[in-house]
Amino acid sequence: MNELFEDFAKAYALQNGYLLAQTISPVPPPNEPSRLRRIWQSTNIHSVKGDIKHFIKSQTLPRKAIGNDEINGWVEVYVAYWNALGEILAGESGKSSWTKVYETWKELTSVLIRGYNNSGFEAWTIPTLYVVGKYLRLFAIKSDDERSRSSTDNSGTASLMQDDFDPELEKQGQLRDCEQHLKRIFTLCLNDRAPIEESRKWGIYFVINLLFKTYFKLNSASLSRTILKTLAVYNEKGDMPPLEAFPRAQRVTFKYYEGVLFFLEENYVQAEKHLMEAWNSCHKDAKNNAERILTYLIPCRLLTSHVLPTKTLLRPYPRLQELLLPLAECIKRGDLHNFDLALQKGEDEFVRKRIYLTLERGRDIALRNLLRKVFLAGGYEEPKEGETTTVRRTRVPVPEFRAAICMGSGGEHVDADEVECLLANMIYKDLMKGYIARERGIVVLSKKGAFPGTGV
Repeated sequence: MNELFEDFAKAYALQNGYLLAQTISPVPPPNEPSRLRRIWQSTNIHSVKGDIKHFIKSQTLPRKAIGNDEINGWVEVYVAYWNALGEILAGESGKSSWTKVYETWKELTSVLIRGYNNSGFEAWTIPTLYVVGKYLRLFAIKSDDERSRSSTDNSGTASLMQDDFDPELEKQGQLRDCEQHLKRIFTLCLNDRAPIEESRKWGIYFVINLLFKTYFKLNSASLSRTILKTLAVYNEKGDMPPLEAFPRAQRVTFKYYEGVLFFLEENYVQAEKHLMEAWNSCHKDAKNNAERILTYLIPCRLLTSHVLPTKTLLRPYPRLQELLLPLAECIKRGDLHNFDLALQKGEDEFVRKRIYLTLERGRDIALRNLLRKVFLAGGYEEPKEGETTTVRRTRVPVPEFRAAICMGSGGEHVDADEVECLLANMIYKDLMKGYIARERGIVVLSKKGAFPGTGV
């Protein structure tokens, strides 16, 4: 345990919050895989509180003065940490469960929050909140998975009691409990009234990002809006440091989730704006994060700007290349049949990522490109006497469009009424400019910009 509090003392002397946070990590350093077990074995339940207090005083006070309230607060934190380590190590040998780990880690979280409220923990120590919040969420997920497996194994007994509880709610019970504790950390940071330089507000975006991840995992993404509204009030009052002043990782994650929220609300213009900010700030080596951003940015740009992803863009991301490149190629060619097949092939993944309905709208772009080919194939009208400028044929017979749609649909028969309905929808959606002259059986297209976004 001596080495643990040497690091604690060093962190206090340097006021290094990240070094301090490492002292309450549930994961040992790569170069010291047995560190957690050594800490656990260095004392016992009867002596742990006295031992920790002794080590904090002997290691820290010679370097930096700490008040008694603060010392007692950290003693309580490290006692709770030691208890959590016992469950973590017992779990490794099959003598404990993730549920017990979660409960002890939850106690550590509560004790740490009390330390900020009652023991005067300073703002530079907020990375400790990052560690407890991050692992509280992970342990909650593991606990829920464990409980779900146990429930499946005992499905016969559970079926007798199914009227007494909501099984869907129970599946993520620990994560829902975790969300309440993350909100306590959020409130702790948000309501700090210390000057900005010494404020716990510098921890706010890390906690917000944890809450976003939790809400998305719970399929309750809309709850994120409450957090954003609260944050907006403080930003308007000037009580919050600007987002640009926070670490890049926190900015990218925040903008990603903000963009995805707009995406799910079908506000694709705002979604594209925030996702582009995340994309431009994302570190070039963070391939997984970049792939997550592109998963939503590509469908956004497809609808807002009709921009298709290129092979060069998708080359570093084989999974996205496999899913999205066939769709992009079909849209470019106006190949409706193969577009439907590609959408069907990736349906499970698209639905899981919540992008299926957005990608499905890409069929309109594919249809527009198909109709544009018919328009271009019609050539030019004969110039009138005295005119030298050639003008494209703008009166296209409906049967020509119908023939193209039938071919693009893989030879499937499409009747005339359905074709007229498709054409009317294209005009309504401003993907084609003109009108249908039904009595003459033609489509009269605009002489300029007949197909917006294509240059013709």
